[in-house]
Amino acid sequence: MAASSSPDLTLYDPFARMQLLAPVCFLCGTPVDPARDNVPVFAPWLLERYGLADKEIRLLDQSTTTFGELMIPCCPRCHQQHVGALEDRVEAATADDPAGLRQLDEQTMFLWLGKMFYGIFVSELVREQEPLIKPRYPLAENRQLFSRFRSFFQVLQALRVRMEYDDFTPGSVFILDVNLGPDEPEFAYDDDLATMVFSIRLGRVAIISCLLDNDMLRHVMQRVYEDARARPLHPVQLAEFKARVYYGAYLISAIPEFFPRPVKPGDQVLVMDTFLDDVTGSVFNPWDNMAYAQTLEELWLPWKIDLRTILQNPREPLSYLYDADGYPRTIAEFPVA
Repeated sequence: MAASSSPDLTLYDPFARMQLLAPVCFLCGTPVDPARDNVPVFAPWLLERYGLADKEIRLLDQSTTTFGELMIPCCPRCHQQHVGALEDRVEAATADDPAGLRQLDEQTMFLWLGKMFYGIFVSELVREQEPLIKPRYPLAENRQLFSRFRSFFQVLQALRVRMEYDDFTPGSVFILDVNLGPDEPEFAYDDDLATMVFSIRLGRVAIISCLLDNDMLRHVMQRVYEDARARPLHPVQLAEFKARVYYGAYLISAIPEFFPRPVKPGDQVLVMDTFLDDVTGSVFNPWDNMAYAQTLEELWLPWKIDLRTILQNPREPLSYLYDADGYPRTIAEFPVA
């Protein structure tokens, strides 16, 4: 019986020669025809199930495109064997109920969210070449952001390379139930490239993630997360939880770095190790209620809750997740009586 061929455990680094916008496969670097060889940032099953293909999305340069038009170059092999296989697993898990996302393993969830997040990042870079309005802080000039994405892309290659993360999880992923009102859309998404936070909601299931924190946010937010997932949240409560994740990610002062262990003959998997770069003290910068309240105000815009109301008690910003005594709140309707 012939021995099986050894898997390709070589990592591709598009940042080394700045190939992010080159006509090459985003996963392996193979030259492609971008007009033909590409994959949607948001999978066809998502576009069809939630009617997103023609729905507009606004980019950082204030131009608009549609969910269906967001594409990234991908060779046929990576499309079929890796990206397509990943999307098939997620589609199957959520076919009957979005809650099926909870049955997926952590790496699958990370890769599914990460593929969309990376695709949005590349799409934004493409638009910066000929922007409608020049961004105040162009992504292409943000060295720290590129450093973050370079680290993130290493572990994202578990999409293509058989990879294990040794005793760590690259990002924090939170899954919560939401009570939707009659006017709430079945699909919602938002992101913040600078803090590597990505949030998506399928029906009554919301996923909020920080994709480059070595699971630190989930650790420090464990109590809040346990309380939040113990009951379905009102959308105003979900927005507050997201504000805590967004602001917590902003406070992270260290950038996780990853490096592969040397590959030995016969290895079937690439093992990744990690450490935190530039750790001189706490991993998180000090919490500031004013800055957090500004994040909260932005996410509470649909409910018109202003900064003055949020900071009525400057030492205890307004919360709908917890009552005045610190106990979890259950909210059926908003405004709250």
